[in-house]
Amino acid sequence: MNEFNAIASDVKLGKNVRLSKFINLYGCEIGDDTKIGAFVEIQKNARVGQRCKVSSHTFICEGVMIEDNVFVGHGVMFTNDSYPRATSLEGKLQTEADWKVEKTLVKRGASIGTGATILPNVCIGENAIVGAGSVVTRDVPANAVIAGNPARILRYLDAAKGD
Repeated sequence: MNEFNAIASDVKLGKNVRLSKFINLYGCEIGDDTKIGAFVEIQKNARVGQRCKVSSHTFICEGVMIEDNVFVGHGVMFTNDSYPRATSLEGKLQTEADWKVEKTLVKRGASIGTGATILPNVCIGENAIVGAGSVVTRDVPANAVIAGNPARILRYLDAAKGD
């Protein structure tokens, strides 16, 4: 750890990982040749694959699994609780014991645009594109291009053309 980064001792960093200043990593795994931008937080039990780019101001919470070759734009927010509350039914401040992590999977080659919000319990399919500012509330099929709030399918990529 240095004066600009908080990297816990339990973080697993692959080879040639590039870390910007002002990041917070703990209990997570980052794959080979991945770049993490400034002001990014990646929590425990999250994984970012190989050859990914995570842009600045992004939050990757516990339970998020990002496969290889994924682009995550600036200010993308992942969530892991469908019904967050500050207090328990008894009125006490909640702790980890009061909730269960809900997972998210981002498959190989997907791209997530700037400012997108990804709700829990979704899978973003292989090579899918999530438009900037989208709110992803349900699974995204492979090769789909989605956008909006809530995000809807706009079209599918033609894998044969490479678009």
